[in-house]
Amino acid sequence: MTSGRALTGTAWTVLFLGLWLWGRGAVEGPVGGSAPTTGDMAAVGRPPGAPPPPARTPLDPVEPLRVEIPSLGISAPVVPRGLDADGAIDPPPFEMPHTVGWYGSGTRPGAPGPALLVGHVDTETRPAVFYGLSAARPGATVSVTRSDGSVAEFTIDDVRVHPRAGFDARRAYGPHVPDRAELRLITCGGTYDRESGTYSANVVVSAYLTGKRG
Repeated sequence: MTSGRALTGTAWTVLFLGLWLWGRGAVEGPVGGSAPTTGDMAAVGRPPGAPPPPARTPLDPVEPLRVEIPSLGISAPVVPRGLDADGAIDPPPFEMPHTVGWYGSGTRPGAPGPALLVGHVDTETRPAVFYGLSAARPGATVSVTRSDGSVAEFTIDDVRVHPRAGFDARRAYGPHVPDRAELRLITCGGTYDRESGTYSANVVVSAYLTGKRG
């Protein structure tokens, strides 16, 4: 594992490609429509004229244990994951559909750079942990409980559905502001192709550190 800093150079390129591949095929099959087919929802959700909260100074790198998005009813344990043979983050197995995977060799949530959390949208029989992720809205809070007992609080500032066509992995998963503590919550979205077993897009929710408890 790294000390919590974001990856750079070739490592980012490999990981971005892998994340794209993961979004294309790491599913067993949908239980129903779970996300918009495409688009940019970043402007939806915050009251007109309401300024976003200021970013907080990044925290020491500490491993995450749990992620919560109260507005979506999401509360799930987080486990570290590595990369699979395609260079993608290996998500938790389908036997753990309500567990979120954190890329353990990357940034720790609260440290500078984008920390990457991935979760299944569904299985063949039921919704999974990030089934409702596409309904996230800017201004909502994401809380990450960390192994030192602290809770890093993030504010969502961007919600996008990135279609496979013309996909720009660096834009989707890279840092928005240099040295800011950021979070990416990633799942599958768009439409599901039963023949190929893939979704047409990725849902990517971006947030940045705005507070700390404990």
